[in-house]
Amino acid sequence: MRKINRKVFFIFSLLFFVILIGSAFAQQPAGDQPVEYRAFPYIGSRQIMWIAAQLHLMFAAFILGVPIFAVIVEFIGFYARDPLQKLRYDRLAKEFTKLLLIAFSATAIWGAILTFLFITLYPKFFNYLSNIFSPTLWIYPFLFFGETFTLYLYWYGWEWLQGEKKKFHLALGVLLNLFGIAVLFITDAWTTFMMSPSGVDEKGNLVSLWKAINNPLWMPLNIHRLIANIVFGGSIAAAYAAFRFLSSKTEEERAHYDWMGYIGNFIAIQAFIVLPFAGYWFGREIYAFDQQLGITMMGGFLSWLWIIQAILIGIIFLASNYYLWIGMERIPGAERYRLYTRLILLVLVVGTLVWATPHSLVASLEEARKMGGAHHPLLGVLGVMSAKNTAVNIMILSTFLSFLFYRRGNKISRVSWAKTGVVLQGLILFLAAFIVVFYGVRGYFVEAIVRIGYSVYQVLAVLSAIILTMILDIFMLRNAEEIGPIRWGKMPPRSQYALFLVAITFTWLMGLMGYARSAIRQHWHVYGVMRDTSPEAFSPTLGFAADMVSICVLLFFALVFFIFWIGHLGEKTKILEEQVEEEVEGITTAKLKGGYTT
Repeated sequence: MRKINRKVFFIFSLLFFVILIGSAFAQQPAGDQPVEYRAFPYIGSRQIMWIAAQLHLMFAAFILGVPIFAVIVEFIGFYARDPLQKLRYDRLAKEFTKLLLIAFSATAIWGAILTFLFITLYPKFFNYLSNIFSPTLWIYPFLFFGETFTLYLYWYGWEWLQGEKKKFHLALGVLLNLFGIAVLFITDAWTTFMMSPSGVDEKGNLVSLWKAINNPLWMPLNIHRLIANIVFGGSIAAAYAAFRFLSSKTEEERAHYDWMGYIGNFIAIQAFIVLPFAGYWFGREIYAFDQQLGITMMGGFLSWLWIIQAILIGIIFLASNYYLWIGMERIPGAERYRLYTRLILLVLVVGTLVWATPHSLVASLEEARKMGGAHHPLLGVLGVMSAKNTAVNIMILSTFLSFLFYRRGNKISRVSWAKTGVVLQGLILFLAAFIVVFYGVRGYFVEAIVRIGYSVYQVLAVLSAIILTMILDIFMLRNAEEIGPIRWGKMPPRSQYALFLVAITFTWLMGLMGYARSAIRQHWHVYGVMRDTSPEAFSPTLGFAADMVSICVLLFFALVFFIFWIGHLGEKTKILEEQVEEEVEGITTAKLKGGYTT
């Protein structure tokens, strides 16, 4: 309890310090013109804000995403019938939660730094947003306090709230997530108001706080970030497990962290499969709010950003599937599906190439003349959204198929309708693929507004196929015969590097998409309401943004690995203390028996 008090006191002291110092900086000398902007030495105001905001968002995404699946894992353990499985899942949930403790402090520190920079470097903009959202600014610290306090109760009460009290512990986990989601929704209101302001008059004065919060992009971003946080948390947790796997000294440890890495990757990829749909909804709402914003995002200077995005997502799909395929080597019976993995690999590679094909090529004048324009006569066909939507949906179906093979690797169904079930599953997946391709091809022959609507049918077909196939699989594998147990821990080191690759790529992707959201506002702090009049009132180039995001990713992982190292060091210290206690106990016992002499 003393540790909890110290940490809570530290976080609130930090917030108080920031508000106090920020208020002092925000004071204007009497008679002077209000200061709108201040310059940050050497690297500039925007760059330092960028780094602070990016690192804060990365840590925040982690501490919001991990509790969601930690509680789900704890629920699985709670309802497990096998006592061994019950303990195993409970230990895993606790280990996921352990990662949050230091990350929470890091989130608070970077949040405080961000607020401090915001108040001092952009005082006019900060004052404007404060006036609009002042009630939420008062609620936010209390929600954060509630989240912090609940986390410490959840963690330190783990051993105490066992047995009949376990339900109270699970309730704490649910409460922790509710606080986290509420914090996320409040910050999303501030962010999306800058893109799609509502609830204000023509001069930017507040008319309705609720409309300012519930602006057109608020709910799409809430859903998108909620899913993205789960993906992010899962991928970082899997990277942590990979780190521990590679540094394990015993077979038992290696088996545990192999399993943990699989669970983290499984959660990340399952959430990642539905993430493009949420992203598409968000993009569509941007178009609906203001066509110019949508054109800037997809067809303007940011158009090449989506090519980079396609390559990064292709890497995530390939690395995740690669990890699964290597994992199947430790599953007796999974060799039956080896041939299919090659076909899936082919589909993923072709899908990535199609998705990454630009509509307009960067070409010299001579090359453009030979092509007859900026569009390649053959590859130009693949550069439009019909082809890209088709490619990503097929890639999602293929990845789901990999999970299906992995899941049934060492199992043989014993239900009488097993063969019929497999045929039915095949038909469902084939029908979904057919619908996706059909609307992809048809999209070339209709107007843009109709083509956009086709993507909804493609999404529904894929999601329906995944849900129906999974339901069938659960019933088919009930009481299935097991060919042999999974040999956890028997994974080559290269499989763990695939987990690192997924975590790093997703972090980089997240930073790049954050840049896209901000860059489409161009020279506006609040789009169409409050103009940016600072010397940096322009959207930075894609190359500059890539450099900035890379710096942020490097800093983030340096801090994360420091946290991992600290956690590992703490465990070593605990083991040493336990060994010393055992030795002292042994010496005391020997003395009592009279068999010990100095």
